[in-house]
Parts: sequence; C-alpha cells; structure tokens
Amino acid sequence: MKTHITQPYGKRQLQFDKRYLEMASTWAKNSYCKRRKVGALIVKDRMIISDGYNGTPQGFENVCEDEAGNTKNYVLHAEANAITKVAKSNNSSEGSTLYVTSSPCMECAKLIIQSGILRVVFSEKYRIEDGIELLKKAGIEIVHLELRNKEHEL
Repeated sequence: MKTHITQPYGKRQLQFDKRYLEMASTWAKNSYCKRRKVGALIVKDRMIISDGYNGTPQGFENVCEDEAGNTKNYVLHAEANAITKVAKSNNSSEGSTLYVTSSPCMECAKLIIQSGILRVVFSEKYRIEDGIELLKKAGIEIVHLELRNKEHEL
C-alpha cells in the first residue's frame, strides 16, 4: 500500500498547487516548440525533484516542427522529459505530484503510472482525454486548475 502524503500542504494545498502550476507554465517557455509549449514539474516532500518541457531528444537540433508545421514524431513531451530526468538522478518519483500545463496524453499517462506518481495537477485540457481516463482508472488523483495567464501557449 502506498503511504505517501499526496497533499503535504494541508489546507494550503490549493495555493501551492497554483504556484507550482505557474512555475510549470514559466518552465514551458524554455521549449523550442512553436505550436505548443508545455512545462512540467515533479514535486515530492515539498521539493521540486525534476522538471521538463517539450522538445527534441538530446543531440537533436532544437526544432520541433517540420516544414509543414507538424510536430516531429520524436519530440518528447514535458512529462516524459521530467520523468526520465528524475530516473537519471538519485531521486525517486514514487509518491510524488506531477504539475503539468497540459493534461497528459495516453503515452505519458503510462509513464506516470509506472513512475509511481500519485497525483497529477494540470491547467489545460488537451483535446484527447484518454490519458486522463487511464490515470483515473489507475487510481491516480487528478486535479484540473485553470490558470488565468496562459503565457505557456505563446
């Protein structure tokens, strides 16, 4: 049985959820992608243990779209970047919360489940919601908080 506290800020959890989402939105600005900029943070025990934004794998040019403006099929999502980054560190994402500016897709949902993340907080619904449905089926807490400032889309 998983015993980690998923809301370590108690009554102030909503306030901190909004702050971490704002930070993820700021982190999204690092993305070289033109169509959509997405940022993610993984928080555990009141500490940010990983971060990520959508972009190309290491060693590839920082161009996310092809000549027609379509996203290249090898672009990594912000969630995948954050999860793989924590996997390379001495930290564990077991029992953590993922903050992401856009709701996870199906592929990222699978990574979230396998990484032990217990809670996902996002600000913008993606048009396809199958990832969110899978996370709910896995018993992961889902929180949708819309942010007023949508700079991460710029």
